Amino acid sequence: MGMTIAEKILAAHSGHDHVVPGQLIECRTDWVLCHEITTPAALRMLEERGMDQVFNPDQIVAVPDHSVPAMNIKAAKMYQKLKSWVHEKGIKHFFDVGRGGIAHVVLENTGLMKPGQTLVSGDSHTCNAGALGTFATGVGSTDLAGAIYAGKVWFKVPETMLIRVTGKAQPGVTPKDIVLEVIKRIGADGANYMVMEWVGDYIDNLDMEGRFTLTNMAIEAGGKTGIVAVDDTTRVYMSARGVTPDQYTEYQSDADASFKVIVEVDAAQVEPTVAYPHIPSNGRVAGSDRIAVTHAYVGSCTNGRISDLRDVARILKGRKVAEGVQMIVVPATQAIWKQAAQEGLLEIFVDAGASVSYPSCGACLGMHSGVLGPDDVCISSSNRNFVGRMGDPSAQIYLASPATVAASAVAGFISDPRAYNDTINAAD
Repeated sequence: MGMTIAEKILAAHSGHDHVVPGQLIECRTDWVLCHEITTPAALRMLEERGMDQVFNPDQIVAVPDHSVPAMNIKAAKMYQKLKSWVHEKGIKHFFDVGRGGIAHVVLENTGLMKPGQTLVSGDSHTCNAGALGTFATGVGSTDLAGAIYAGKVWFKVPETMLIRVTGKAQPGVTPKDIVLEVIKRIGADGANYMVMEWVGDYIDNLDMEGRFTLTNMAIEAGGKTGIVAVDDTTRVYMSARGVTPDQYTEYQSDADASFKVIVEVDAAQVEPTVAYPHIPSNGRVAGSDRIAVTHAYVGSCTNGRISDLRDVARILKGRKVAEGVQMIVVPATQAIWKQAAQEGLLEIFVDAGASVSYPSCGACLGMHSGVLGPDDVCISSSNRNFVGRMGDPSAQIYLASPATVAASAVAGFISDPRAYNDTINAAD
C-alpha cells in the first residue's frame, strides 16, 4: 500500500520507511513557530523543570502578533517575556512589532519554511503552511515546550481526506467560498484529526494565496492539517524567495495511497458562501437573508493578503461604507500594508469610510482592535464565528470572503458580491 504526502513526510521525519494511520511516532520538527500568547506558558514549563534550553535557535521563528502593540499591562508582559527569551537564547528569526505581522503569513513569505518539512506551533492555524507541501500543525503549550526543548513531537499518524475540486469558479467566488462550502458539507468535525489534501484542476490553477486560505481553515473542520502537493506554482513561489528545488523535498501521494474519505466539489456550482453563527459549518448562500450588519472586518491569517485587499478595493472604489457600519481593514503583514499603500488600496479604503489598522491578528480573536460589543453583528473574513470569539457573547459573527465583506459593508446588510461582478471583470 502506498502513502499519502503527509504519511511520507512523517515517515521521513521519524526514521521509518513506511507509516500507517494510527501509528504513534516521534517526529522531528524542522521549525517551531512562536508567538506571545502560548509561548510564555511553554517557557514556564521548561523553566520550572530546569529544562530552559532550545534545541536549535536557528530553527525557531518568533512573531508577536495576537495582542500587539500591547493593549494592556498583561499583554505587555507577555510580549516582554517572548522578546527577552528571544534575545537570551539567540533566536535568529525574530519578526518584532513593526517588522512582522500575523505569524503564519509572515512565515509563509520568508522562504524559511520549505516543501517537505515539518512545523509545529502553539496556534491552531499553523496548518496554513500546508499549502507549501509541508506537514504543519498546531499543538498545545506542553507539546510546544517539548518541541522547543528537543525539536521533537509525538504524533499519531493521521488519516487523509482527499478533496478534489474541479472546474472553474464563477466570477465573485473565491477560495474562501470553496473552503466554507466544503466545511458546510462535511461538518465542523468532518475531518476530525485528518489531513485535508486538496487536488483537482481548480487547485492546479489556483495561486499560492488562495491555497493558503484553503489549508488555513483545516482546523475549522476538525482537521490535523491541510496540504497541497508541490507543483510549478509552488516552485515559482519558492524561487521568488530565493529558494531553489535542491533545497527541499517534494512529495506526492502514491496512486495506491489510502484515503479515508474522498470529497468531490464542482467549483462552478459553488456560490458566495456565508457561515452563520455560531459555527463555521453553518454555511448559506450570501444574500439569502437580509441581515443588517454593524461591523465589517477584513483581515486574519485566512484573508489578510494582498489579493484579498485588492478584492475589497475593487468593490469599495468610488463607493461608501453604509451609515452605521464600522469597517476595519487589517493587512496581515508590514510588507502587505506597504504594498497596499503603494497600490493606492489604503486610500480607497479610507475614502470609502473604512478604518485601516496595523498588521496583527487584530479583532479576529476578540482581544484587540475592534472588539465586538453586546448584540453587534459582524461580517468577517476571519476563520471562526464561535460565541464570544470576537468579543461579547451576544455578538453575532458571519464568516465570508473579503469580497462578500466589502459588498455587505457598502449595502449595510449581508450581500452577494456578484452584484459587483462588472467591477471585478473590469479590474481583471
